[in-house]
Amino acid sequence: QVQLVESGGGLVQPGGSLRLSCVASGFTFGNYDMRWYRQAPGEERELVATISWRRGTNYGDYVKGRFLITRDNAKNTVSLQMNSLKPEDTAVYYCNAQQGAINYWGKGTLVTVSP
Repeated sequence: QVQLVESGGGLVQPGGSLRLSCVASGFTFGNYDMRWYRQAPGEERELVATISWRRGTNYGDYVKGRFLITRDNAKNTVSLQMNSLKPEDTAVYYCNAQQGAINYWGKGTLVTVSP
């Protein structure tokens, strides 16, 4: 059974930091590209960051220089270190695993950036 379980969300003040984690099971984690998406209320889901199975990374322009995506294949985990958070980073953050046409999704973790 495939599972992606996110954790680490919460309430943080502007300028603060959070670290999200996603633990995967039920598939060969090391063979998949991993992504973090986010969806703010009333908005479409948008891509935040990608780390390929070869560990190449890409970021949305709105998080470049502030967020860092990493993966630990031994622990089947992908993480997102988020620094210098802004109120506009408030969203539900989703973990995604992708290989070809196969996509798996987690249920999301809420990040709220507010004074």
